[in-house]
Amino acid sequence: MPLSGWGRLPISRQTLLHCRDRSSPLPLPDHGTLLPYGNGRSYGDVPLNDGGYALLTRGLDRFIAFDATTGLLRAEAGVTLDEVLKLIVQQGWFLTVTPGTRFVTLGGCLANDVHGKNHHVAGCFSAHVTRFELLRSDGERRICFPNDPWFRATAGGLGLTGLITWLEIHLQPIANAWITLENRAFRNLEEYFQINHAREAVWPYTVAWIDCAARGSALGRGVYMAGRHAPVGTNPPPIRHSQWTLPFTPPFSLVNTPVLRTFNWLYYHAPRPRLGYSHYAPFFFPLDHVRNWNRIYGPRGFYQYQFLVPHKSAWAALCEVLDRIACSGQGSFLAVLKSFGNLPAQGMLSFPRPGVTLALDFPNRGAKTSRLLDALDDVIRQAGGALYPAKDSRMRGDDFQRAYPEWQEFRSYIDPRFSSDFWRRVTEQG
Repeated sequence: MPLSGWGRLPISRQTLLHCRDRSSPLPLPDHGTLLPYGNGRSYGDVPLNDGGYALLTRGLDRFIAFDATTGLLRAEAGVTLDEVLKLIVQQGWFLTVTPGTRFVTLGGCLANDVHGKNHHVAGCFSAHVTRFELLRSDGERRICFPNDPWFRATAGGLGLTGLITWLEIHLQPIANAWITLENRAFRNLEEYFQINHAREAVWPYTVAWIDCAARGSALGRGVYMAGRHAPVGTNPPPIRHSQWTLPFTPPFSLVNTPVLRTFNWLYYHAPRPRLGYSHYAPFFFPLDHVRNWNRIYGPRGFYQYQFLVPHKSAWAALCEVLDRIACSGQGSFLAVLKSFGNLPAQGMLSFPRPGVTLALDFPNRGAKTSRLLDALDDVIRQAGGALYPAKDSRMRGDDFQRAYPEWQEFRSYIDPRFSSDFWRRVTEQG
């Protein structure tokens, strides 16, 4: 059966195997390699194993235990964050770290060691996992705790160390479902860094949108958003949550240069209150109200490109990246800029580290897009940065090996029956 990541490229052909009972052994075929496949929200080829077998984990969808007094939750790995939030928010709890979509599985969050808008105060997802079970192809079951080498290999381990069957996480208490929000437009990157330095000291959630189509004196302009969970007694007027669906894939990408420039100009100049309130859903998951939004890029799909660069080289690298994008006419309207704190990573292959990260989406325009991304790779390489495996489908092997120096040690923890297109690509080339 053909499978792809959320970017809809590349496409691989895999035989599907279903996981429905965490107490059962792995459904091992006589030959070939396996790879867990959750809800399909990794963008590139990290969840793909062309010619092999996909272990579909959404069948592991049961809650095991939830202590509403301490905020300790144990659930199977196929449970999505959406399902978790429906259970916990009404009982006064929230995920301590959440990525930009709630339609990912708990196992996927750990396997990619995802981060959120609060990395500077909370670190990665794995920092709040207290234990999990790892099922290996030889039938061994390991209960892994923080500081265990198997924990460090599996957190951010891209599903290669075995099947995560269940995990236990610490939640954070909240008073209600609302976020206190501050919005600020900034005119350039220098102003962004000034605002971010001041706001990170007092706000737990910080993120910025960047106008990738702007050039000249407006290079790097954008909108800064900071938030925190609203206090007891907050009672904003009710907000109607709309849910749209893109019912089909258009024959061509709806994201083109005129649309991008118009959208970005309108978004930057749109009136917005300096202070206000937002329900948690649009603040944390702005794209989730459009089901199948990835279809807007047409049948050729799109590239998600997320990188980080160290603080010392961030300003120069970001200026060059944005200038190259603007000159190419291939700007991204989904451009998310935020900084990572100094909290140590839990996983051998975890992406976050001290620095600044920018996430971008580019419609697949063939060789033109490849040339742009190769040029951006050069900038990131010279700045001593790294690309995010969970969103990648084209990273060079030498770039991966340089940016993730523990990859050689990690190899010893890979289950011999597990493999992926991504891993073969970044370790079998120089």
